[in-house]
Amino acid sequence: MDNNTGKKEQTGLSRRDLLKNGLLLAGATVLPLGCISAAVTPPPKPKVASRRKLGSLEVSAIGMGVQNMHRKYTTEVPYRPEMINIIRAAYDRGITFFDTAEAYGPFENERILGDAIQPFRNNVVITSKFGFAIDPVTGQRQPGGLNSNPEHIKLAVEGSLKRLKTDRIDLLYQHRVDPKVPIEDVAGAIKELMQQGKVLHWGLSEPGIQTIRRAHAALPLTAIQNEYSMATRDPERQVIPLCEELGIGFVPWFPLDCQLLTGWIDANTRFAPGDFRAGTPRFSPESLAHNMQLVELIKTWAQRKQVAPAQIALAWLLAQKPWIVPIPGTTVMDHMIENSGAAAVQFTSAEINELDSAVRAIEVKGLRLPQGVLNMSGVESPMK
Repeated sequence: MDNNTGKKEQTGLSRRDLLKNGLLLAGATVLPLGCISAAVTPPPKPKVASRRKLGSLEVSAIGMGVQNMHRKYTTEVPYRPEMINIIRAAYDRGITFFDTAEAYGPFENERILGDAIQPFRNNVVITSKFGFAIDPVTGQRQPGGLNSNPEHIKLAVEGSLKRLKTDRIDLLYQHRVDPKVPIEDVAGAIKELMQQGKVLHWGLSEPGIQTIRRAHAALPLTAIQNEYSMATRDPERQVIPLCEELGIGFVPWFPLDCQLLTGWIDANTRFAPGDFRAGTPRFSPESLAHNMQLVELIKTWAQRKQVAPAQIALAWLLAQKPWIVPIPGTTVMDHMIENSGAAAVQFTSAEINELDSAVRAIEVKGLRLPQGVLNMSGVESPMK
């Protein structure tokens, strides 16, 4: 990620030139959350923003994650007023679905989003998440890692409401399933918050199959949020079919796989210490060299459709199911504009069949997250 204000360069240098001559030579990639892509003019914005439904909740077809607006992967702090400008510009371009969590910061991302949406709060859908053991006052991580005890959920929601400057959270996710607390107890706490009008819908992030069934039976779920992209297709095996069976929406996070699918990472890219991807097996030198097969496929389709690679990756997700809504994030204005235009990219039936077959013929190498994150985050096996 970088501190680019998002304005198009007027010097004659492309973003690719700037990146290669500056950042990569310095030994680090300074990148937004999974969404730098080639400087291709995006498709025209539809006169009426494309809409989709997660269960009964209507949202824009492309959402926006604000996870890294408080701090980039390289630990730099973005210019806060520009982050607010990007969120407001996203709304102007038809994006009405914004994703955050108490754990992002902690707390600071909720504050950024809360400030940004004040002029149009009633016209957008905002999400937040609970589930980590975070002190609701200090924001300090507490022993145990996870905490979905009903009383803690209520305290977490009160804090989120204050930081978001709102009286309700449109969609509240359990961020990580807490094995110590029965999901029925979690559902009971959410139901109480719904009765008070503080939460309107609820969902789960990275749950197992049986957890989804039990949670939905206790209190109908609106959405499941899992990592899903051309590079991470695990949810296709069980989670997405179950969502279709139960009428639950699906929200892919990391839809551009930490910038891998945008065409700006190549086999020679290396990440600085402290960058999340430096410790992710998928981004190791060996894995990157192998995974360029998928990147080249995306770039070929981008040329074929005359759009940016990131738009191909997002449009592919949209083409999978009409109730899938990806939430790419960025700290750069140009990249938000590019992402928001992905809903205008259309595939014929023959094209999507051809692209699907090509994507599924490529086996992506390397774990999607560092093993330590998978071990500590509470991510459930989809088989459970």
